[in-house]
Amino acid sequence: MDVLWITAGGVERRPVADLPGLLEKDDGIVWVDVPGCDEEAADVLVRVLGCHPLAVQDCMRRNRVARVHLYPDQAFVVLHAPERGAAGHVHYVELDQFIGERHLVTVHGPVNPAVPDEVAQRDTNAVLARIEAGKLRPASPLALSHAIVSALARQQEAFVEGMTREVWQLEQRVTAGRTEDRPEEFLEELFAARHGLMAVKTISATTEHVYGRWVNLAENRPERELRLLRDMLDQFQRVHSLAEGEKDYLQGVIDFFRARTETKMTIAAERLAVIAVVTLPITAIGSVYGMNIIVNEHTEPIQLTLILLLMLGISVSLLIWAKRRGWW
Repeated sequence: MDVLWITAGGVERRPVADLPGLLEKDDGIVWVDVPGCDEEAADVLVRVLGCHPLAVQDCMRRNRVARVHLYPDQAFVVLHAPERGAAGHVHYVELDQFIGERHLVTVHGPVNPAVPDEVAQRDTNAVLARIEAGKLRPASPLALSHAIVSALARQQEAFVEGMTREVWQLEQRVTAGRTEDRPEEFLEELFAARHGLMAVKTISATTEHVYGRWVNLAENRPERELRLLRDMLDQFQRVHSLAEGEKDYLQGVIDFFRARTETKMTIAAERLAVIAVVTLPITAIGSVYGMNIIVNEHTEPIQLTLILLLMLGISVSLLIWAKRRGWW
């Protein structure tokens, strides 16, 4: 657990024992960053910072859906960020926040062991670096939360940008016809890209609902706080719109690829049907006549010639008929 004291002069790292005294001051912001919430950290959150016990329990387990709970003295928010994994899998990287009047608590929720620690703490570390460099001086815990959430929104937008680059490459392969060698593997690539866009769309949509609800419930809050909340809502609305647009575009590419593949299969099936129609009568005649040849003592040239001419005539007639029907 890292305790940071943020003032107009910069940021200081303090021991956990200083928390009660720092919370009584009004000339700075207390930022508590918890890499992983264990029993010891949970005790500090409840006993010292006054966090709701049920919300703290949520910090100790994985939450699959974003949410917001508003309490009289603070707000509890669960957010997620997408991270690409192996085989097209998308990890949900959780970030929980307690936003009070004088403090902000960020808890990095349990994540898949395949996700590096630096990924889970990417957004908070980026904001801390800006504060230490003097590029950011948040005026309130909500303003500090706004900076972290904005970094998270930028990561989601960058995720959409990366997926869009893949979509363009896939679309170029489809239009250029460079998918003939392994169509099954290419179709898996298409669906993996769509899965990534659906994941970030879902994450941004749920986050959008979180801040939409917060805005609706915070009508009596100061205007400066409402502006921050509306801006966070707007950021995720934009990410949601971008992800939805790219997903629809990719779905069009998938539909085009599948339609072209299915058309080729249909044409091939029609040609096989023509072959079956042409050869079936010939096969039947050949089978019946062949059985009679076996029992004959010698070949009848005239009879054999007539049968062969009959087979040829039937084949030509069927081919002409199939051509007129437009089957080939």
